[in-house]
Amino acid sequence: MDKRQKILLVLIGICMLAVIGVVAFQIFMPKPEIKAEDIEVSQRTQEEAQADTNTVTKEFVNIYFIGKNEHNEEIYKAVKREYCQDVDGSKVKFAVYSLIRGPKPEEQKKGIYSEIPRETQVISIKEFPDSIIVNLSSPFVYGGADSLYKRLYQLIKTVKLNTTIPVYLYIDGQRADVVGGEGIMITQPLSNSSLEN
Repeated sequence: MDKRQKILLVLIGICMLAVIGVVAFQIFMPKPEIKAEDIEVSQRTQEEAQADTNTVTKEFVNIYFIGKNEHNEEIYKAVKREYCQDVDGSKVKFAVYSLIRGPKPEEQKKGIYSEIPRETQVISIKEFPDSIIVNLSSPFVYGGADSLYKRLYQLIKTVKLNTTIPVYLYIDGQRADVVGGEGIMITQPLSNSSLEN
């Protein structure tokens, strides 16, 4: 063993002793006892307490429209809308009404659009403990098959994201198991596989 190796071993030994000394100091050194009366807690003002109760947590729902990706391909785009249960009712009801109303002007400027015809109206949305019935007017099912598939997927994706309760689609008061001029079959309750027949 040459002189440099001996010096290196001595330095490693000194470092190890230093580490052991620090660890032993932390373990065996008495820790100061902190008593509750030693801690100062500032009192909140009534204004601060009132401000906390007035703070409303913002909630959002996602509504699916259609847009284009960087390759100019059509994709479903989730758009967030602020939601307040006291004003808007249930999330799914708010989401369906927002979907039928269509994208806002600022969303349209970003290339977001809907395949749902403007004439479509929500006739009713009935919520039960074990199911939800979304009843839309007949313009919802007018048009070609490609457009109808897109709007059905917009509706399916929107309701599935905003409720865990099974959702059924009705058109003009009738359960919509077959829709459109080309007879598109829908498996109900609505799910991501509803149109795979």
